Amino acid sequence: MIEVTQALLALLRSGGRGALATVVRTSGSAPQSVGARMLLQPDGVLVGTVGGGAIEQTIVEALHQCQRGGRPEVVVRDLGRDLGMCCGGRMEVLVEPIEAEPRLILCGAGHVARPTAAFAREAGFRVTVVDDREELLTAERFGGCELVRMEPAEAAETLELTERDWVFIVTHDHHLDEDALAAFASRPHRYVGMIGSRRKVFRVLQRLQHRGRLPDLSRVYAPVGLDLGAVSPAEIGISVVAELVALRHGRAGAHLRAVDDPRLRKVLEGQLTPEDAARLPGD
Repeated sequence: MIEVTQALLALLRSGGRGALATVVRTSGSAPQSVGARMLLQPDGVLVGTVGGGAIEQTIVEALHQCQRGGRPEVVVRDLGRDLGMCCGGRMEVLVEPIEAEPRLILCGAGHVARPTAAFAREAGFRVTVVDDREELLTAERFGGCELVRMEPAEAAETLELTERDWVFIVTHDHHLDEDALAAFASRPHRYVGMIGSRRKVFRVLQRLQHRGRLPDLSRVYAPVGLDLGAVSPAEIGISVVAELVALRHGRAGAHLRAVDDPRLRKVLEGQLTPEDAARLPGD
């Protein structure tokens, strides 16, 4: 049990995706008791056991399916009738995906980074703040965040990056932004965004092209954020985190307002009930 707990904590720290099986109910003779667990780690290695034999093979298959994108389910098997096991009892096993919170790496600890970090944590991101300025990189300014004191380009080589990492470049110097973009874009990541005007973005990308380090532009978000008309640091932070949330859920970030929906007129005219209208496909 301790081995499974340790592996589970390591998975949550690393940011990977796995699946966990837990015996939740048994009756009759069963090879494991309630509470037994087995973890499928991101690399495919199994830790723990739910009983061995045919029931374990069934659960291993369910774990792999769950890891690939399945939802939680309770696997119920009669060990004798369904699996031909001599113990002949019955087991119910909860299989559920285990996925760490995605990590947002903030390159820069200035006035925009501070509210962005707070909003991102509320939205379910683990936040790492990277800056070489000791006076700004403090727990008072970035409570609950991991603090890394070094230049961003150096951090890109030091941090263990994965395809689940999100990077927002917002340093105090254009050249630091440029170096950070080149460094992080060449490493595994889910998202790389950089703050700045279009003029700045064009110049940075032109310089990177001249250096032979132009990143895959289809994966670069610059200028960063959704178009909210943001001006203040807090507004910019909202704009950036809104973009992260939209991308995380595969959405475009459009309005949700229903008053322009043509189905509403049919409801107001008595042609449809709200329930029937909501079931109809939208535009």
